[in-house]
Amino acid sequence: MYQRQPGADAVRWVNVAHCDPLGLGSGLSREAAMTRLHLRRPDGTLVSGAEAFTTLWRALPRWAWLGQMLGTGATLWLLEASYRIFLIVRRGWRKA
Repeated sequence: MYQRQPGADAVRWVNVAHCDPLGLGSGLSREAAMTRLHLRRPDGTLVSGAEAFTTLWRALPRWAWLGQMLGTGATLWLLEASYRIFLIVRRGWRKA
């Protein structure tokens, strides 16, 4: 869905299931990449989870407002907690 958004051409998208290990960059294993969303910022720093989502949203014009609204403080903490719960629930969906 995000890849079809305006501004998505400025994001380098990597299919972690099929890329060369070097395509993941330093500090990220394929196993870690498969467990949750990761994003490498233009300066090379790696973020994951809710912070990765809000960073991605800020890069996409239609979603930038949401990234700004949820990307700091208590709202980011709550979003991260919700994301962790989702990841647990998702494991159950994949087994079904």
